[in-house]
Amino acid sequence: MSKLSLDRILQSQGFGTRKYCRSLIEEGDVAVDGTVHSSYKTVFDTSNLTLTVFDEEWLVRERVYIALYKPANFECSRKPSHHPGVLTLLPEQFTWRDVQPVGRLDHDTTGLLLMSDDGPFIHAQSSPKRHVPKVYQATTAEPVTDALIEQLLAGVQLHDEPAPLKAISCVQRGEYQIEIVLEQGKYHQVKRMLAAAGNHCGGLHRSAIGGVVLESLRLSEGEWCFLGNQSLALLA
Repeated sequence: MSKLSLDRILQSQGFGTRKYCRSLIEEGDVAVDGTVHSSYKTVFDTSNLTLTVFDEEWLVRERVYIALYKPANFECSRKPSHHPGVLTLLPEQFTWRDVQPVGRLDHDTTGLLLMSDDGPFIHAQSSPKRHVPKVYQATTAEPVTDALIEQLLAGVQLHDEPAPLKAISCVQRGEYQIEIVLEQGKYHQVKRMLAAAGNHCGGLHRSAIGGVVLESLRLSEGEWCFLGNQSLALLA
C-alpha cells in the first residue's frame, strides 16, 4: 500500500466510500497513531499504521486473514437465502473490503472457517491441488463400527465422482463419534461418505485446517480473530 492520503487509507480498510471517509476525517472522528487529523489530503506511510475511528483502534492491513468459529445456522454466502450470512458476525467494514469465506461449511456445520479479501489466497486455499488436510468431528446416526472405519479409510464411491474418495485418517472417538481427516474438500463430502458407507451424519464440526487448530485460537462460537504470519504458514 505504501504512502496514501488519509481518505484513501480509510476507504481501503473498508470504512465506506471516499466521500464518507472524508466526512469522518473532517469531523474529527479519525486519529492516526493517536493524533487526530482533520485533513483528508494528509499522506501517511501505511506500514504499521494504527487508525482510531470512533474510539476503536484498527491496525492498517493491506489484506486481512481471519479465522471464525462458525456457529450453526449461518450460511457461508454473501447472499444467504434461509439463514443469516457469516459476514454478519464480522464488523461491517469487512463487507466493504469484500471479505469472503475460503470454501464453505454447511449451514448446520460448526467450526473453523477461514475468511479473507485476498483473492489469490482464497483461490489457493480452495484448490484441491494443495491437499491441505481438514479435520472434522462427526456425530453419526448409527453406532460406529470397525467396518465403517475400514470403509472410510479404504474409500467409498460417490455417484458423481469418477473414483472412490477415502479419508486420510479416521478414528472412533465415541459410540456415535468419529474424527475424520480429508484433503479433497468435495461438496458435502463427510455427509455423503458416511451415507455411502451405510451410516448418516447427525452433526459435523471442523476442528482444524492444516496446522491451524480451532481450540488453540481460544475462540467461542461466533467469535473471530486475525491470523498472523505464523498461523498462515501452518496452512502451507
